[in-house]
Amino acid sequence: MTETTETNDQARSQPLLADQSADAGSCGCGGCGCGAADTGSATTSAASKAIDVENTMTTHSYAVSGMTCGHCAGAVTSELKSLAGVTDVQIELVAGGISTVTVVSVTTLDDTHVTGALEEAGDYQLAQR
Repeated sequence: MTETTETNDQARSQPLLADQSADAGSCGCGGCGCGAADTGSATTSAASKAIDVENTMTTHSYAVSGMTCGHCAGAVTSELKSLAGVTDVQIELVAGGISTVTVVSVTTLDDTHVTGALEEAGDYQLAQR
């Protein structure tokens, strides 16, 4: 389907966006109006973009001492998640020992920022394994 409009005495053809559900014989993206059968290309493209985003993320594990309970782990998690670019924090708590704190972020974090977040959360420090 196209709609013709006149601009400066020249005809242009522009796609008329309508309901492009997969049931209507389109690709199913809901907007391109190509009319092609669903080949999964939209899904593949979305999956590729998700993989690209994942590839730009960094994951780093830190050895942290001083945590003794779930409240400690919650405080550390909260402070680390407040750092710019941090998307996830996972803690393997070893009460009274050295816990593993895994941080996922869009860029590599500077250890001074991590140390600052640990100090802000309480009496927690980066430890040597």
